Amino acid sequence: MRIFCFSPFGYEGNLVTVEVDLRRGIPAVDIVGLADNAVKESRERMKSAIINSGLLFPPERVLISLSPADLKKEGAGFDLAIALAVLSAKENLENEDSAFQMEPILVIGELELNGNIRPVKAIHAAAATAYASGIRYCIVPAANAEEAREIRTMKIFGAENLTEAFNALKNTESFSDYKTSHIEEENGNTIKDAVEINGILFPPEEFEFKEICRQQELVRGLQIAAAGKHNLLAFGPPGCGKTLSLQRFPALVPLLTKEESQSVTRIYSIAGILQAGTRIIKKAPFRQPHQTSTIEGMCGGGIHCSPGEISLAHNGTLFLDEAAEFRTSVLQILRVPLETGVVTLSRAGRSTIFPANFQLLMSMNPCPCGNYGSKEKLCLCSARSVEQYWKKISAPLLDRIDLSIQVEKVSIENSNSSQSISTSELRKEIAAAIKIQRKRGKRNSRLSPSEIKEFCQMNSEAKKILDEATETYEFSPRSVSSCIKIARTISDMKEENIIGKNSMEEAVKFKKPAGAMNLLA
Repeated sequence: MRIFCFSPFGYEGNLVTVEVDLRRGIPAVDIVGLADNAVKESRERMKSAIINSGLLFPPERVLISLSPADLKKEGAGFDLAIALAVLSAKENLENEDSAFQMEPILVIGELELNGNIRPVKAIHAAAATAYASGIRYCIVPAANAEEAREIRTMKIFGAENLTEAFNALKNTESFSDYKTSHIEEENGNTIKDAVEINGILFPPEEFEFKEICRQQELVRGLQIAAAGKHNLLAFGPPGCGKTLSLQRFPALVPLLTKEESQSVTRIYSIAGILQAGTRIIKKAPFRQPHQTSTIEGMCGGGIHCSPGEISLAHNGTLFLDEAAEFRTSVLQILRVPLETGVVTLSRAGRSTIFPANFQLLMSMNPCPCGNYGSKEKLCLCSARSVEQYWKKISAPLLDRIDLSIQVEKVSIENSNSSQSISTSELRKEIAAAIKIQRKRGKRNSRLSPSEIKEFCQMNSEAKKILDEATETYEFSPRSVSSCIKIARTISDMKEENIIGKNSMEEAVKFKKPAGAMNLLA
């Protein structure tokens, strides 16, 4: 029997083989294999846990080897693996016909001094990595068992204490997999009260867009953004409702597919923020970092190369409220991940690649005081200060924003909820567009130039409108592509194969600079 543990680092992590040698000499415990302080201290926790669990600790000199030797071992998840390796080595030494299973096994967990097992992070990543390496048995803390069972056909045992884990090594029938532990609907719906529209699953309606009055253009923009996964910028005076509307965006986003859920769950498991008892994340992430976020907090890093906000928003949405208040350097690092969908982190000669296929939503005021263009209040900002304010959002970053919407403040007496559209109505066109895009295998915002030529056929009227807009607004090649992809999304919402005049006109309207953005044109 070979016992493996898992050393988390970045998105990948590494399997570690735990070997124990018992030899004559003064009783002591030695750990070799480039272990950090947390792993070295495990020998004391392990010894106390074994004795306090009523098990016998070997009186010999104990040598524990963690290989590969040149890989730094970090974290407290090695406790249980080391303890079981020591106990199994003692059992094999005393009884050559021991009943231990001979299959390789992954063991991960932190021990308390009384023998109980604490939950640890990165269980999903550990189980997935072990399964890819041919390991089919896994012992984890009971609190993490549901998380590990998401790896199909992996035999899992959730242990409450060291004694249970040790006994499980002799009884393979105590392990259970996904199929024997869960009864799941055929469509994969793991969220209670999920809503199905045209074959697309949406989360329960937590937010109602009908409550947003007289902001039809903003709501329409959010609908298009959800349908094609387009980046969006909403700007307007304080109190106009842009933040309220954008915070309701998750209601328009469908549940994640099986493939999307796996990578999102792995990231949250590595970050240690997966809720206890959660098997898999089906709801698309929605991250709203504070304006004081640092580069490391946004893109990730630190001692263990932990994921940042853009990776935690993978397959979901990153919402930057009051975007101009973020540091310019923080905003600039978004440019490459927006294009590539990944972020590469390096530390101490090691590097890791986190997926970061996120959708960017931003809201901001039109000027420092917020009253630029207002019909009711006077703006005291100079043209220079407004220009400097907008330059915090650089032109290359703005060029990657597909939808730009100027939001006007609406007085209470002018608001009329009868003109608003309900969430369920908005979802119908979104579901139609997403169903088409899933058949293509890619969301419209991610279409490459060759795929644009293949899937974005336009009639002559639509092409003429695009050519005129390109000349009038001096669109860059990226802006032209954005217009075409937005028009493709609008046509998908109408279930039209060819991009027509109306779809292109609406796409140009959302892409052209407006209001304070004209200062940068």
